[in-house]
Amino acid sequence: MKITRIDTQLLKAPLKTPFKTALRTVTHLEDLVVSIHTDSGLIGYGEGAATAVITGETITSMLGAIEHIKPMLIGQELEAFNNLLKTVEQSIIHNSTIKSALEIALYDLRAQSLKLPLYKLLGGSQTTFNTDITISLNDIDTMLEDCQKAINLGYDILKIKVGETITKDYDRIKTITETFPETTLRIDANQAWSAKESVTLLQKLEKQGIVTDFIEQPVLAHDFRGMKYIKERTLTPLLADESVFSAKQAIELLEMDACDFINIKLAKCGGISHALKIADIAELYNVKCMIGCMLEGPVSVGAAVHVASARANTITMLDLDGANLLATNPVNGGVNFNESEITLNSSYGLGVNI
Repeated sequence: MKITRIDTQLLKAPLKTPFKTALRTVTHLEDLVVSIHTDSGLIGYGEGAATAVITGETITSMLGAIEHIKPMLIGQELEAFNNLLKTVEQSIIHNSTIKSALEIALYDLRAQSLKLPLYKLLGGSQTTFNTDITISLNDIDTMLEDCQKAINLGYDILKIKVGETITKDYDRIKTITETFPETTLRIDANQAWSAKESVTLLQKLEKQGIVTDFIEQPVLAHDFRGMKYIKERTLTPLLADESVFSAKQAIELLEMDACDFINIKLAKCGGISHALKIADIAELYNVKCMIGCMLEGPVSVGAAVHVASARANTITMLDLDGANLLATNPVNGGVNFNESEITLNSSYGLGVNI
């Protein structure tokens, strides 16, 4: 089976409410979909979100990268699958999101060609999952309202975005925890604090008996020493997100004992093969992982669910709410996203049609 062409299109959809973090505010999904066509008629789909503040990529740069990579893939045989993955990896440095989109499309094709759902190709068997949902950074009253709406929809795990001042963030976390004592809370600061600020805030919460599920990436991505400093001085589990783009970074953090959990994102690490590698490394260190997403649509978020199935013993937490944040779903087929409940089906590959 030979690759004959590679196309791109924009995937656009409004969000139910603005998505606000310490780094950005977004009102609409605008992702790039990659479709890889073959001489057998099969088409593989991948997707990437332009998240410039995290990966450095924009829609324009992703389109440019695709034009650079296309000639290296067109005309190649799908059966040389590992070589195709290697070609994508070595074609250009960085550009992890567009590499991920291409990998997703290649894996989709491979699974379709073998008449398997992607998760079965990857060795998975679990088909039902629960995800948290993100509560955007806002004034406390708005955040309380958003928490209640999410709980009314059946969510029992909320990921709370913070990252303003530690005084305001302390009030947010304390108020939300006291208002919803039966709900599991995860806190995400998106690199907004210093290591000392993080320790001050977390110790203050812990003295009040407040230890959330975890605190996610409180310091800058490169500040591995800051992560270790926090872990050594607090009880709240520490999740590394932007600090781990690669397997190498995962090993470095784990060797330093600088985090409790790792957040894997396909767009951040460069695709499915790299996500599996990071999960396998974490397992060697007896560290559990979360699989998360950028603000992405059903294709790439769906691919992440298949990866979660393939490494279910290690990937025990899901932050795959991207599709649920959309006001409308622009994709036909694929994974069934029903608020907190996610279900894989028996369709071949990703099972999507765009």
